[in-house]
Amino acid sequence: MTGSLSGVASVIGIGQSDWVGDHARVRAGERPHDSYGYGAQAFLSALADSGITRDEIDGLIVGPTTAYERVGELLGLNVRWGGRADAMTAVMEACMAIHAGLASVVALVYGNDQRSAQVNYGGPDAQGGAAFLAYVYHAPWGFTSQGALYAMMARRYMHERGLSEAELGEVAVAQRLAASRNPRALMRKPIGIEDYLASPLICEPLHIFDYCLINDGGVALIIAEAGKARRIGRAPVPIKGVGRYDLNRGATSLEPRLLDYYLPAQQTVAAQVFEMASLGPKDMDALQIYDSFSLHIPLALEGYGYCPLGGAGQFMRETGISLAKGLPVNTSGGHLSESYMQGWNHQIEAVRQVRGEAGGHQVEGCRHVHYSSDVAGKAISIIYGA
Repeated sequence: MTGSLSGVASVIGIGQSDWVGDHARVRAGERPHDSYGYGAQAFLSALADSGITRDEIDGLIVGPTTAYERVGELLGLNVRWGGRADAMTAVMEACMAIHAGLASVVALVYGNDQRSAQVNYGGPDAQGGAAFLAYVYHAPWGFTSQGALYAMMARRYMHERGLSEAELGEVAVAQRLAASRNPRALMRKPIGIEDYLASPLICEPLHIFDYCLINDGGVALIIAEAGKARRIGRAPVPIKGVGRYDLNRGATSLEPRLLDYYLPAQQTVAAQVFEMASLGPKDMDALQIYDSFSLHIPLALEGYGYCPLGGAGQFMRETGISLAKGLPVNTSGGHLSESYMQGWNHQIEAVRQVRGEAGGHQVEGCRHVHYSSDVAGKAISIIYGA
């Protein structure tokens, strides 16, 4: 069944809000928009990029930070199908809805005012103490920080697989290089390994450069049935493969992350997504990896077969993961240096790369981009292709 999802849908429009300008305004004490306003800005940009009218959209998926019904009202959309999802699930659900005939053109809209609203992702009041966050279950022991969780993972991973502190630093250095070439990125000053090693430790062994940004913004994509996309869309980018596998056993105890580093889920999804796309790791021209923390990158490199287990450090150091050397990873700067849009900015970057529209951070001859997300014990992959 899932094999038939290859090529059923294409991205025909992408858009975003003014991350850089709004970040400066928020730091100056202003509050330019709420989550709905950021999402609306991104949607209007994506709509203009697609070349279609809003009346042609019959499906809507919104990010988890906004209400589905309210977004539809504000955007003037009268759709027949929709819901809420994170970035990677939204892309998969759009493909499934189109395949099932539930919709033919689906708008994916995300807006988040997390910086100006002063959302806490750690501490005793993490996201209001929301009980649905697995790590909040550990609050009685003072363990509510995602940074603390990934620091524990990183320490164990370094011990077991031999990753050095400097090798992990290759992630931050490579993504800052990409951001330095990207006018949409928030952090554009290049750094070297020496800068990384000299930077403050936040939760050992993680430095400040290992942590993602927290900023406001919006992102939107418009996805259409493949045949319709060729007729109505500008530069359609086919979705060639999708895959997902969850590690639910022990998830609230953090077991899949602390003991397995997501590996069983990643390996299962790798088989799904590469078989569906009839492609493999060697066919990928760029790799986009959800990077709330830098550790996601070595885990994904090993889990999806870009290097052997225990070989991520050597791969990043010798082969390279930057625009200057090797397999480019997070070519816009990712969450660490471009913008923290909870996986959404990776999707529009993948589309830009395949279109050849990434400007100064364009990967030459880019035809296939693999996206990977590994969060809370579940792995999701998407392959975008020309």
